[in-house]
Amino acid sequence: MTTLDLSRAELALVVLYLNKAEARDKICRAIQYGSKFLSGGQPGTAQTVDKNTSLARKVFRLFKFVNDFHGLISPVPKGTPLPLVLLGKSKNALLSTFLFLDQIVWLGRSGIYKNKERTELLGRISLFCWLGSSVCTSAVEIGELGRLSSSMKKMEKELKDDEKHHDELYRAKLQKSNDRTLALIKSSMDIVVAIGLLQLAPKTISPRVTGAFGFTTSLISCYQLLPSRPKLKTP
Repeated sequence: MTTLDLSRAELALVVLYLNKAEARDKICRAIQYGSKFLSGGQPGTAQTVDKNTSLARKVFRLFKFVNDFHGLISPVPKGTPLPLVLLGKSKNALLSTFLFLDQIVWLGRSGIYKNKERTELLGRISLFCWLGSSVCTSAVEIGELGRLSSSMKKMEKELKDDEKHHDELYRAKLQKSNDRTLALIKSSMDIVVAIGLLQLAPKTISPRVTGAFGFTTSLISCYQLLPSRPKLKTP
């Protein structure tokens, strides 16, 4: 395979990635929180970019609440413990509510919906919903990691040290564990971001801290959306 073929393959992956509305949203999110970090809450160009990007991102999320509403009414995998089921459904309900209210906030900040006070109130309620969904997500990931760890320990007892890394099922569980650990880190950091946006602890979580955490979770989201690379055969 020539260098040109490899370049075409890499470019095709970039095109595939950028064709996702979710990916573009997360790139804009990185710009938004990066600007918040740079501005530190002070007026200026960075703060203007932060506010304008935040408003623009809301367009990417139009009708996205349907996704989590579908998850709310969908059946759960058999064998899932009841506490994890309840936490998962709570996460879906809260995130769906956040995304629905976020559309009304967009209408208000775009000047279509004229009630400014109600827009700000709904904006705060939506952020509390996002905070709650992040807490539920963290709890779900902790529970699922515990289940995975228990399952992997049983497999480790049955497999020899040199066999487990060649066993496909064990490797799949290990990859899933790594993915869930990353998701836990992201959701835990998003709790800090939500607290910062709500200004529940302004002395501890400043706009700069909020920006730093939000930028980090945005990069994690961008990484999670990366398409899997096809294995290329070389002579």
